Amino acid sequence: MRVEKRLEQLGLVLPQPAKVPPGVNIQFAWVRVHGDRAYASGHGPLNPDGSPAGPFGQVGAEVSAEQAHIAARLAALAMLSSLRQALGDLDRISAWLTVSGMVSVASGFFATTNVINGCSDVLLQAFGPDVGTHARTAIGVTHLPLNLPVVIAAELAVR
Repeated sequence: MRVEKRLEQLGLVLPQPAKVPPGVNIQFAWVRVHGDRAYASGHGPLNPDGSPAGPFGQVGAEVSAEQAHIAARLAALAMLSSLRQALGDLDRISAWLTVSGMVSVASGFFATTNVINGCSDVLLQAFGPDVGTHARTAIGVTHLPLNLPVVIAAELAVR
């Protein structure tokens, strides 16, 4: 429980499992564990109760870069919540391998790396550089599910 203790010390709270809005069908696992790997599906920012967290819309239009950075932090916490549920203990994570961040961007917004740094910051703070360092992609897209500004997925090594 060392990782959860660090999160607590940082004042970060894992949200309840994702509550999807009516009419949205989830035909996949939030986390798929296979052998010594865990694959986390795309997670968006969640409120503590598991509902999607705003603001909603494109970064550079309805959502500021700073708000999107916070959304990426919340998406990281949502992913950690799903991983805790799937693994039973976040300390089973032995390495973050890749993080794929998608940012819903308005035309002319190019600072996707700075937005997804919100996720990377949480992982490095919670897991330290030996486990938390990861390869990463931060791409801009026109739209994301539920009009979320950020969605993040990952591949991890587990014990």
